[in-house]
Amino acid sequence: MTDFLVRIFIKDHTEIERVSVRTAYGVLASAVGILCNVLLFVVKCSVGYLLHSISVMADAFNNLSDAGSSVIGLVGVKMASKPADRDHPFGHGRIEYIAALIVAFLVMEVGFSFFKDAVAKIREPEVLKFQAVSVVVLVLSVGVKLWLGFFNRKLGQRIDSKVMMATAADAMGDVITTTATIASLLFFWATGVNIDGFVGLGVSLVVMWAGVGIAKDTLEPLIGKAVEPEEYARITDFVEGYEGVLGSHDLIVHNYGPGRSMASIHAEVPNDVEIEASHEVIDRIERDALRMLGVFLVIHMDPVETRDVRVIEAKGQVERILEALDAAVTIHDFRMVSGEEQVNLIFDMEVPYEYDGKKQEELKNTLVKLLKITDSRYQCVITTERSYIGSAKE
Repeated sequence: MTDFLVRIFIKDHTEIERVSVRTAYGVLASAVGILCNVLLFVVKCSVGYLLHSISVMADAFNNLSDAGSSVIGLVGVKMASKPADRDHPFGHGRIEYIAALIVAFLVMEVGFSFFKDAVAKIREPEVLKFQAVSVVVLVLSVGVKLWLGFFNRKLGQRIDSKVMMATAADAMGDVITTTATIASLLFFWATGVNIDGFVGLGVSLVVMWAGVGIAKDTLEPLIGKAVEPEEYARITDFVEGYEGVLGSHDLIVHNYGPGRSMASIHAEVPNDVEIEASHEVIDRIERDALRMLGVFLVIHMDPVETRDVRVIEAKGQVERILEALDAAVTIHDFRMVSGEEQVNLIFDMEVPYEYDGKKQEELKNTLVKLLKITDSRYQCVITTERSYIGSAKE
């Protein structure tokens, strides 16, 4: 059903890197969410009015608030699709994260409301009335909400949309709460024991926790997080795949919304090649990165020695010693200045972010001692910097 709707309503639906296609996905998800929730509101409100059922009426207005969440998602997606302007040269994509954050707070608010109601029911239990029609309506609601949750999750994963994932979590929270309501009604019908308050208490905690999770996932790109290892490899492999580039380091990626990134990287080029030739390669990489990866890439050239055997051998010695000490540590920007009495080895050492100052200093001192054993003339000038790569996803 999801793929059918996508093929019918979204032109060029496979080209998800295009802003217009992403917007179309967002509009479709929001429109379906609004339609489903409004229909559920009308049906439940009608049944609740005819049966004089407060619980069904309350659930109906909960669906109306969910329709409001879909409206927020729609507004967020549309605003995020606005083109870049003078004041916002990288576009408005982060508005989508803000919309997802609003939905997350709405989910937490719903959970907190359930929590207060559940505590009140535990203190002063209400008299339950089992009505078969109410259960049928609630089961129908679970079916619709379950499909809506999977629908938004599938689209959200396809285009990496935080607001769709938040809406999916909101729908699944409704599935949990409504299922718990049905279970408590059936348990009361079978045993005559009212556990509605206790079930509601557990459900409210689950819903609030889900809201906190959505907020955390949404805040990370807003605050600024380390580049994922997969994205790091994708960009560095792309840059290093060009002839004339020997290596790369210091990749930093700035997220300006789904599918909108700016990055900077240092590319190592041979120092015996004309600078104009290397510059031409770098310009081509920057243009291709924007066209093929959708990344606005700024590249700094670092000249690397490729002919001086002494420099190459000294760099190899440093790398072999570091490999034995700690395979997670790398070096770059290596230079060697030779004199009569001493040889200066100048380089940057990149360590994992979690290494504190003490561990960095211990590692540096051990490396210097081992290099001194290799050649007593070695004097090291080491600049330590932390890695910008995030932790791998489990």
